[in-house]
Amino acid sequence: MTCTRIKALAFGVTCSLLMLSGAQAQPASDEASTMEGARSSKQAQKATNKAERKARREKKNAELNKLEKNGYNPSGDQLRYPQNVQNAEQKAHLKGTGVAVPASAP
Repeated sequence: MTCTRIKALAFGVTCSLLMLSGAQAQPASDEASTMEGARSSKQAQKATNKAERKARREKKNAELNKLEKNGYNPSGDQLRYPQNVQNAEQKAHLKGTGVAVPASAP
């Protein structure tokens, strides 16, 4: 073989290797971007779940505070438990509608 043919062959092999390595590197970067997308998706889901839990907890605490302001005591008389909560809910409802609550109301 002549010198020019050897150079051409070497150039062709080098180009082929470079193209092959570039083609293999592309899916790796796609996988990396997919992994980053999955991570950010998981983080976004975690943040959403945390916000939902916080909102539910705030709602529950607000309801409990409202009942306590209307006479319910969670550590109080447990023998009349359902009636105590119902009385506090009724008081809260009556106050919310603007109806006068009598002093003797439960």
